[in-house]
Amino acid sequence: MRSALFLTLALSCTSFCWAQAPAPAQAASPPPKSSVSAQRDPVEKRTERIHLEDKGSRIDELRVGGETKSIDVQPKGGMPAYQVQPASGERSWKILGF
Repeated sequence: MRSALFLTLALSCTSFCWAQAPAPAQAASPPPKSSVSAQRDPVEKRTERIHLEDKGSRIDELRVGGETKSIDVQPKGGMPAYQVQPASGERSWKILGF
């Protein structure tokens, strides 16, 4: 009687443990080598300074990695210079330049 009870208990524990084991495809694997090398050697982003001028204004733009970081506008004719925020397009003027 005791051996039958022990055998039933052992089989139920074994099937429970197999159900909890992760599948071989789900096992943790090391990250691919390309992402590891990318973390070690960061790519240097290209910096561009673009200068446009016409008879009405002068525009200086700074791009880093193809993304516009700042836009400075200097209108001609005595008007004050201002900056344009690249994300929103809002203008901001410098009242006192130190």
